[in-house]
Amino acid sequence: MAKKSKEWLKQADYDLETADLMFQNGRYFYAVFMSHLAIEKAIKGLYQERLNLLPPKTHNLIYLLQKMEVVPPEDMGRFLVKLNQASVVTRYPEDLARLQQDYTRPVVAKLLKKTREALKWTKSILKK
Repeated sequence: MAKKSKEWLKQADYDLETADLMFQNGRYFYAVFMSHLAIEKAIKGLYQERLNLLPPKTHNLIYLLQKMEVVPPEDMGRFLVKLNQASVVTRYPEDLARLQQDYTRPVVAKLLKKTREALKWTKSILKK
């Protein structure tokens, strides 16, 4: 694996650890934001490795996968769409109280679990 691809993955792992810390400290919507960032960086590592190009400066996970012609399993695809949508509201919040109401501990616990699965899935593709 190329050095730049490894760096993307290293940062993805670091960001997922940060998501866990945000979760543990009750900063739930920031855990969602960091989860998206972790998957974004993992996918950008895949992009770098597969296409040998610097990934575009976008936060859109689906766009990046489409550019590589990578189709996730159906369940994973649905999760990535959901995470992609969550990225916008957590990156540019309009209503803090609403975010805190929407992203409760149980909701974010499930999201973190799926994020770990998505990271594992992305790394498995890199090994192919």
